[in-house]
Amino acid sequence: MPTTHRIATAILLAGFAPIAAAHTALAQAAPAAHPALADAIDQLAITRRYAEAVISPDGKWVAWVESLPATKDAPSQGSAIYVAPVAAGPAAKAPGAKGAAAKADARVAATAAATAAATAAAPQRVTAVSGDAPHDEHGVSWSPDGKSLAFLSDAADAGQLELYVAPAAGGTARQLTKLKGYLATPLWSPDGQTVAILFTENAPRASGPLQPRTPDVGVVEDHFFEQRLTTVSVATGQVHQLSPADLYVYEYDWSPDGKRFITTAAHGEGDDNWYIAELYTVDAASGDTRSILKPTTQIAVPRWSPDGKQVAFIGGIMSDEGIASGDIFVVDASGGTPRNITPGMKGSAYWLAWLPTGRVYFVAAMDGESGVGSVPAAGGPVQVLWTGAESIHGAADFALGLTLARDGKTTALSRESFSQPPEVWAGPVGAWRQVTSDNRDAHPTWGEAKNLRWKSDQFTVQGWLVYPKDFDPSRAYPMIVYVHGGPEGVVTPSYPETFGSATVLGSQGYFIFYPNFRGSAGQAESFTAANVKDYGYGDLRDILSGLTEVLHTAPIDSTRVGITGWSYGGYMTMWAVTQTHRFRAAVSGAGLANWLSYYGQNGIDKWMDSYFGGNVYDNPAVYAKSSPITFIKNVITPTLVVVGDRDIECPPPQSYEFWHALRTFGVKTQFVIYPNEGHEIGQPEHRRDIMRRMAAWFDENMR
Repeated sequence: MPTTHRIATAILLAGFAPIAAAHTALAQAAPAAHPALADAIDQLAITRRYAEAVISPDGKWVAWVESLPATKDAPSQGSAIYVAPVAAGPAAKAPGAKGAAAKADARVAATAAATAAATAAAPQRVTAVSGDAPHDEHGVSWSPDGKSLAFLSDAADAGQLELYVAPAAGGTARQLTKLKGYLATPLWSPDGQTVAILFTENAPRASGPLQPRTPDVGVVEDHFFEQRLTTVSVATGQVHQLSPADLYVYEYDWSPDGKRFITTAAHGEGDDNWYIAELYTVDAASGDTRSILKPTTQIAVPRWSPDGKQVAFIGGIMSDEGIASGDIFVVDASGGTPRNITPGMKGSAYWLAWLPTGRVYFVAAMDGESGVGSVPAAGGPVQVLWTGAESIHGAADFALGLTLARDGKTTALSRESFSQPPEVWAGPVGAWRQVTSDNRDAHPTWGEAKNLRWKSDQFTVQGWLVYPKDFDPSRAYPMIVYVHGGPEGVVTPSYPETFGSATVLGSQGYFIFYPNFRGSAGQAESFTAANVKDYGYGDLRDILSGLTEVLHTAPIDSTRVGITGWSYGGYMTMWAVTQTHRFRAAVSGAGLANWLSYYGQNGIDKWMDSYFGGNVYDNPAVYAKSSPITFIKNVITPTLVVVGDRDIECPPPQSYEFWHALRTFGVKTQFVIYPNEGHEIGQPEHRRDIMRRMAAWFDENMR
């Protein structure tokens, strides 16, 4: 392997002492939370979360993965798998659903659903764990006959996942593998004789750029841990690594005859090259691998047609794994030119499957809501089957989705909205029945949410406005603008977690505004691509025109408006305070101060070329014009800056650079670095600290 030296390494080493000092300050100076905020955070911490909801092939059972119970003093540790029959009670609409039943009283519907769930058979836990110690169990896959479940568990060795198979009806789980490294995404073969997995041998960490970076020490070299497509015999446990040792496989699907796989994959470094992945077929016996498509855009979610002659996938200008979205394409399994079968669709597909009829079934973000639809494989009118002001989730690794039974009608998913905490549901689309009721005692500590639309340049832009708790129309309230990440993300109504949201500030008397500005998913590919070579300009105009609309809509004090966000939202926070003085205070999470230096510091630079029209070395002016640091002298807004110390996507030097500049020009600021954290803050105490600091910063500078 060639030896490389990174500028980022020198910057990080030079920043070692300040990082240590920041860690000390974190322990000593965390602000005390207001009692109402502390209670609101406690409620979010104990809310049960569902990472997966998977329907059985015959549509009669649903398996799901849920967080283990937590208390306000003891955060959830580990996850568990449960199986239950699809509830037989009356169907109940969630408040976000549309249709005739949506006008029914929400409380009556929720009560009926909870009653149906309570009278259904008690869920059966499927586990490899013996004893009471918490473990991580997830990655559920039903066998073709519906009698067994394959899943991943670290029951044998905490922190090391292995592949297990267990009877779906309950019984002893059987360990199939004893591997060292990272395992992901089990999927049964059509004949039920084999389970495929993605396996990264000897991986020092979990796959993906959201995870904390493994620190560089000594001579920095390119050393890749490739995630390989691997098969495991159910009868013997024999392991066969199929895909080439120099190819990183991100996603895969078995062909209907079980003889081949279709994959998204790329040679070289896995975190970075996701953005230039190709479609490969892999022979299930020999491992022979062949590229059938080198796309001009990003691709995701490849799925075989029922006859094995075609492959459908999602393509477009995208973002990270798991939040990839776009139009739906179909290509011949032998290769050729892909066909866009949803051109101009007013939405962005996140998940898809083939129906027995040959139509392509999908879940999409549609104008700030979740939607389910289908489209002919040859192209034609998109049929929207359902939309709702909520977020729906099915299998792991998808921002929006569901799972579909063999009949092409019965589904399983978790559903949540601003007002309803997550629960597992199952049944036909739009007539789901509630299966779980673990969060029946959870209640929002914020007010109602309203769907807003406004004009900005040539676009009609959409966003959500969350009201404060106990709203009084005679008062003037402060407001926080929360800018989502991506930039190709989207805000659909969801019950907030303790990270990545500002909704909980509704408990503190704030309005919260979530704009889905140009560059977001959920409108059309033309809207998603509208910020190419224009970062910070059109998208900020959308946000500011939305702010004007909100001020006309609700009793908000225009002199007490703050802004925050994480990742791209952190960048837009830094950018906004260099471009306008409309914001009284700002909190930038994992932000980007300087696109020129960022290109050489982050671990995923391949995504930037498509947005900026080339690399930074050939097009420095394009990068400079969108860099907050270029306009840093304009800032007067008090700004809190926070980041994880091992963030791969938005490295700490970017936050250092912005913070240092603010201090140089005498702008009020504070900088907090969270130890052993990546791009997504994972440790519960750090999540709480961010929420407390954010609330305290806005209170101090906006009240």
